[in-house]
Amino acid sequence: MTARQVLQQADIARALTRISHEILESNRGSSDLVLLGIPTRGVILAKRIAAILDSIEPGAGTVGSLDVTMYRDDLAKNPTRAPGPTEIPAGGIDGKTVILVDDVLYSGRTIRAALDALSDLGRPRAVRLAALVDRGHRELPIRADFVGKNLPTAAGERINVRLLEIDPVEEVTIE
Repeated sequence: MTARQVLQQADIARALTRISHEILESNRGSSDLVLLGIPTRGVILAKRIAAILDSIEPGAGTVGSLDVTMYRDDLAKNPTRAPGPTEIPAGGIDGKTVILVDDVLYSGRTIRAALDALSDLGRPRAVRLAALVDRGHRELPIRADFVGKNLPTAAGERINVRLLEIDPVEEVTIE
């Protein structure tokens, strides 16, 4: 199957810059913001967004990671998934606006697991979702507040997000 490139490195950078500005606008600044990336690529994207936020409003980029492996409802189907670290910033999440960051929003099940994981960690004031790609096909009533690119896809297609921190190239492809 042939992969078709839909985003290049510059497109990804522009999308993350736009998402960062939208986060600041919707939050009316950077106070009490915590970005939590969902491993693996969501963590990288969260760090990039935090850096952009910090360049706009110094001190704005509080970032961590939220592993949702043990909260997933598909562990019986995918038992090979290895848990990753959950790293919550020193100030915690209580009373803060938490921005969950993921690379691709598809069925919504990963985000449901993230909401379950968050409830074990504290009580945020609000939870928002940022996704680089929203491909549709939701199985749960979940939507992203901040989207880099909407890419309607067929159920049999696959979205691949590659980022230079772990991949040899930076792009988003559909195959």
